[in-house]
Amino acid sequence: MNELAEGFKALADPTRLRLLNLLRNGELCVCDLTASLELPQPKVSRHLSYLKKERWVSGRRGGKWMYYKLSIPRHPILIRVMEALHENIGSHEIAIADEARLRKYLKMKTSTHCG
Repeated sequence: MNELAEGFKALADPTRLRLLNLLRNGELCVCDLTASLELPQPKVSRHLSYLKKERWVSGRRGGKWMYYKLSIPRHPILIRVMEALHENIGSHEIAIADEARLRKYLKMKTSTHCG
């Protein structure tokens, strides 16, 4: 039961929900997420770390950059919650604006690598 409660607690923050929404687009670098959310890198990294600890996302290092993607939650109920988020979160105004900034940022990026 504690594991389930911790998984829900990870979703109890608007920034973490915004991150999960953006990661529906696939693996992204922290710099992609920072630009899309218009938030400082330390704040984005802290929230990603929390989501990673609760297994909502997984991360990998590519040189000096960190890349994150959605992962499969560890509890069946949380898997259903993730499915519901996928189906509904993208229709919120903030989510739409975040995704528009992400598309614009990715178009302007000069390479597929951060930095």
